[in-house]
Amino acid sequence: MSARVDPDTVRHIGRLARLKLSDAEVERFSTQLSAILDYFEQLNRIDTSAVEPTAHPLPVRNVFRDDHPIEPLGAERILANAPRSEAGCFALPKVLDQQGA
Repeated sequence: MSARVDPDTVRHIGRLARLKLSDAEVERFSTQLSAILDYFEQLNRIDTSAVEPTAHPLPVRNVFRDDHPIEPLGAERILANAPRSEAGCFALPKVLDQQGA
């Protein structure tokens, strides 16, 4: 059974995607989408009842390094490279004025 995607469906999908499609593109996409659906139909016919469900085709393991606690830097060291600081915080110029906020 061939799943044929008609040109009207392609035009509708194109409108939903806000695409301006020429008649040649509509015909080409109709053929391509039909071929894709035919392929999925072929895949649906494969018996997968004996295949165990998987989330990933390859074994996956954690590749992160071991986490070892260290002493925190502290506010003084963090602010050492800041151009300006006030009361233990980064001091930055205003970006928004009060009238536009």
